[in-house]
Amino acid sequence: MAKDLLIWDPEDEAQWNAEGKKIANRNLWISIPALLCGFAVWLYWGIITVQMINLGYPFEKSQLFTLAAIAGLTGATLRIPSTFFIRIAGGRNTIFLTTALLILPALGTGFLLQNPNTPLWKFQFMALLSGFGGGNFASSMSNISFFFPKKVQGYSLGMNAGLGNFGVTTMQILIPLVMTVGIFGGASMTLKATSGTLIGKIPAGTETYLPNGGFIWAAILVPVAIAAWFGMNNIKAAHVSPDLKSPLPAFGKILGMLSIGLITATFGLWLMLPTDIGGSGLHMTKWIVLPIVISLTVLALRIIPGSIGQSLKHQYKIFNNKHTWAMTVIYTMTFGSFIGFAVAFGLAIKVIFGFQHVMVDGVMTHDIANPDGPSALMFAWTGPFIGALIRPVGGMISDKMGGAKVTQIISIVMVASALGVAYFMKQAYASATPQEYFVPFLVLFLILFAATGIGNGSTFKTIAVVFNKEQAGPALGWTSAVAAYGAFIIPKVFGEQINATTPEYALYGFAAFYTLCIIINWWFYLRPNAYVKNP
Repeated sequence: MAKDLLIWDPEDEAQWNAEGKKIANRNLWISIPALLCGFAVWLYWGIITVQMINLGYPFEKSQLFTLAAIAGLTGATLRIPSTFFIRIAGGRNTIFLTTALLILPALGTGFLLQNPNTPLWKFQFMALLSGFGGGNFASSMSNISFFFPKKVQGYSLGMNAGLGNFGVTTMQILIPLVMTVGIFGGASMTLKATSGTLIGKIPAGTETYLPNGGFIWAAILVPVAIAAWFGMNNIKAAHVSPDLKSPLPAFGKILGMLSIGLITATFGLWLMLPTDIGGSGLHMTKWIVLPIVISLTVLALRIIPGSIGQSLKHQYKIFNNKHTWAMTVIYTMTFGSFIGFAVAFGLAIKVIFGFQHVMVDGVMTHDIANPDGPSALMFAWTGPFIGALIRPVGGMISDKMGGAKVTQIISIVMVASALGVAYFMKQAYASATPQEYFVPFLVLFLILFAATGIGNGSTFKTIAVVFNKEQAGPALGWTSAVAAYGAFIIPKVFGEQINATTPEYALYGFAAFYTLCIIINWWFYLRPNAYVKNP
């Protein structure tokens, strides 16, 4: 096991060159696959649900959208407590435990998928636990920031976040591939509709192994968790983390704070869900539930007694800064859109282009399989891949042009792209040959993904400028937590509008939100006498 670092100052050139750089890079290169797995388990419902449709699982399409939405809500909520783990429990302790916890939903999902008659609520519970992966981003980024000197913070955080985000693409490519081979044993299932992988379509009637979509991540997570335990360090120098004699107290603090997030997220789901799957039956709108969940989580963490409460009290000062609220909205536009679209993209392709939309006895139906439709699993990875790959470009451009100016430009592109996607989505969802509209739909959606990636880089630049050193870290954690609710909101909105047979309305709503962000960004950072000019 790697030793705790009692003396650590990455700004000390002598220490950095002697051993610091080696230690920091070792922690980084273990952190990256751990975070990649977190993103994969958090968001794999967007791919698994496509195959559940192809295999004929007895659920409505709108119900399947709720699985991704539940994971999104939980993952975003868990980012709030995860922001503070490193100073409370130590880096190695945190990354090991939060990575190991992902094995639970990975194994559970694999076992449940073996039986198509598994009740929906059991899948929803696994989706709830998948949220552990969403929360890991905040603790992972906080941990790596302590290991590197300021001169290479951009590199270290960019590598951790950027390669970690590739967990979405890795999952979208890997899961369809491992479904084709019975590597973990078990009975196969017969495809009732055309499926696909990165390399081509798989016809109906082919045998497939859907449970592998969960089992493969459990197999990967075991060595990653072991590497985190034996290869990473707690930094006890400079009061980065407490001097814990044993990891058990640290694990207890982490599990306690995660429990708060799980409870508040579950309460929010209870307010929204119908009684037949354990909800309240109130059908409360998500726009009321989200503020309730966020507020309850923040307040519940704040009243924790002792050193945890004192630490949080100091960091909660960001809520008195107006830039916290402006950047929360703007960052939600960029990262929230990226992560939400990444979840919903594959299932949207399947639902809109994988079925013929025809009139039967005077009623428009959407249940006839389209043999000429594109394979969702062949294309689902493309958008997240482009969004993650182009992310550093946004930062580099912003260094020259200013972050707010770049954000303004990409916001306009996002509005135009969203409206274009909405148009072709509407045409496809009313056509017996929806594949005719797929190419322009795909091109515009990829432009939308690219804009969200560039915007991620530009908003990071703005946050670094408008916040001082003390508040920058907590502000980044908070904005990333709220933005992560995009992984809940976007698939939820898509599911609702698919159910209402008006999927284009989802994109109209997103375009309206992007327009609001244009106004906020201009008012705070681009107008004459702006609070901070083009940060």
